[in-house]
Amino acid sequence: MHKTITNPVIKDEVTFVQTSVATKGRITTLQVKLMPGGGTPMHYHKNFSEAFIIIEGVLTITLKDKTIRLAPGEKLVVEKEQWHRFSNESTLPVIFTTIVTPGSEGFENALRILYGLAGDQKTNKKGMPDNPLVLASISKISDMWPAGPRILIVPLLELMNFLAVLTGLKRKLLKKYCSQ
Repeated sequence: MHKTITNPVIKDEVTFVQTSVATKGRITTLQVKLMPGGGTPMHYHKNFSEAFIIIEGVLTITLKDKTIRLAPGEKLVVEKEQWHRFSNESTLPVIFTTIVTPGSEGFENALRILYGLAGDQKTNKKGMPDNPLVLASISKISDMWPAGPRILIVPLLELMNFLAVLTGLKRKLLKKYCSQ
């Protein structure tokens, strides 16, 4: 069964096509509708690779040292530890499939938490959490780590995530936004 979540702040949609639990950890497959101007900051993942397959529109993927524009039917695999960001620089939505290998329940849960927080009006206009402890917890849950000059804040994120665990915040986020 597919479940679609929508971020009411930035209007992006994510459909869970295959979850990590359903595939016994092999893959996570998402279909994403990314609105104009949407995207992620430069980051990397320690534990999984990400494949991007474009269905409609043009997705811009920036790697550490180059920018690639993918059109419908094109695919790019970003290996774990590889710095990247993606964005929609066009005036129309971009629809693409993301395949995470191995699957990541944490990545899936982080999306549910982010979109849930947006629905509860606990994010800024870019859809980022207002609370820095929440942001740190989501970074850890999702295995999405800042790259580039922002890599300097990783120790601070680790400390704030520790505080989020210690205070029960991480558990509360998972319970509220990820319970079926």
